[in-house]
Amino acid sequence: MTKIDTSRPESVPPTPSHTVGPFYGHALPFRGGEDIAPLGHPDTVTVHGYVTDGEGDPLPDALIELWGPDPGGNLPTADGSMRRDPASGGFLGRNGVEFTGWGRVQTDANGHWYARTLRPGARGRNAPYLSVCVFARGLLVHLYTRIYLPGDAAALAADPLLSGLADARRDTLVAAEEGGGTYRFDIRLQGEGETVFLEFQ
Repeated sequence: MTKIDTSRPESVPPTPSHTVGPFYGHALPFRGGEDIAPLGHPDTVTVHGYVTDGEGDPLPDALIELWGPDPGGNLPTADGSMRRDPASGGFLGRNGVEFTGWGRVQTDANGHWYARTLRPGARGRNAPYLSVCVFARGLLVHLYTRIYLPGDAAALAADPLLSGLADARRDTLVAAEEGGGTYRFDIRLQGEGETVFLEFQ
């Protein structure tokens, strides 16, 4: 047995880094996490896509969180994305009326995810966007990005973030319109076509 002299810090080997998890399947996903928009709301849009790694392979165990303003650009203040039954402690789901602006979705076996939400309104000088947080295997720290929806070319061109990016990088933040209120937004974690990720300090 090798003894380590802990009184001399230089003799203590560093703890190796390693990924922890993902452990998303137990408590983080919740029923109806993808249904952010109130039932039957006329401004509902569907955003969907795939999460892939640097080789382009799908990640079947990624977790996506989305949040955004309502169509008027107002940040929701309603509670209740994950309501619990006060008697049993069981999950009640959303109430189907109030818009919380927040959802959590796990990718399926093919790395696909989708969410139904309200088309976000503009805030300040920014074009309308949904904020995204990505948790996935191999990530020690979650990643932040944005989903801009097409439809207002002038607002997209004037957006402070988008206007500072080269066209190829900018395109990784703008969803593709598929028609019928459906948009596709793929998230590539690294490699060619890597999604632009944001760092907050």
